[in-house]
Amino acid sequence: MGSEGLRRSNLPHSATKRLLRCARNDEYNIQSNMAETIANAWPLQKAKTMANNSPWQKPPRVRVVTDSVSDMPVDLAASLGITVIPCNVQFGQEVFLDGINLSREEFYARLVGGPVLPTTSAPAVGIFEDTYRRLAAEAEGAGAPLEGIVTIHAAANLSAIYNSARLGAEAAAPAVRVVAVDSQQVSMSIGWLCVVAARLAAAGHSLAEIVAQVQALVPRARLMAFLDTLQFVQRSGRIGKAQFLLGMLLSIKPLLEVRGGELLPLGTVRTRSRAIERLVELGASLAPYEELAVMHARAPEVAQQVADMLAAWHPRERIVIGEIGVVLGTHTGPGAVGIGGLQAARPEK
Repeated sequence: MGSEGLRRSNLPHSATKRLLRCARNDEYNIQSNMAETIANAWPLQKAKTMANNSPWQKPPRVRVVTDSVSDMPVDLAASLGITVIPCNVQFGQEVFLDGINLSREEFYARLVGGPVLPTTSAPAVGIFEDTYRRLAAEAEGAGAPLEGIVTIHAAANLSAIYNSARLGAEAAAPAVRVVAVDSQQVSMSIGWLCVVAARLAAAGHSLAEIVAQVQALVPRARLMAFLDTLQFVQRSGRIGKAQFLLGMLLSIKPLLEVRGGELLPLGTVRTRSRAIERLVELGASLAPYEELAVMHARAPEVAQQVADMLAAWHPRERIVIGEIGVVLGTHTGPGAVGIGGLQAARPEK
């Protein structure tokens, strides 16, 4: 995914803590400013307002955190009190926070029209630590101390985000207990795991119960998509120039899936109409779903069409339509459309 950050460390816990403290001393002012920007950003303020006005009998003792690769619609995350930490996107010397000071519209306009290909990176370890500590402090101040936080992130095999979150959780201990979960997914396939976790938290389940149920659902989180162009995959170095030229010549539209933390090919087609048909066929083959979303990169009409076609397998009013964010969009480019779902449990044979 092009995300950069700390990878899994073999250092003893005490040594890791010392290294983290040193790193934070060097970057403290930068991270403090970024943490303040994130904490005061309107999506998070909206989440606080909606959470305060929610029908919960009492504030949940477990909070849910994720990253912006989850592509969660702001209203959905806010209604459930889910905290979304933005990833970083950089155009040349300009650095932005996904969804905070760079909108999706602005991002795709720069992606298509600008001379510089953006790069993306994971939030710093200190950002995660500060977020966990802030949530715990807010709960303490409200007279409802947290039992803990479940933090659910993009596939560890595809991004450094999960590892940053895990190290941030270690750094926040023992002030707050945080359990990091590798979703093995991207986009709304992460988002649905967060939705389940938040609903369980609202129902009063313990941290251990929520983590166990989310981990059990990970194999049932599925994502499939097609790319409308190979241009941005080639620009990001994921395919060679010869492959790109051949693909453009043949108008190839690849279909892909994320499964078990791996990006896997599902074949290719030659037209957008066939890509839509094939995506729906693949989505239907995994029905029934507990939850379903259609995600798009500046292609709302196509997303609506796919959602309408999937209504034969899932109630149309329960299919969420959302937009692919900057991390995935850097590689897919505009026109990509995907299905992110949580499969219903299958009866054991």
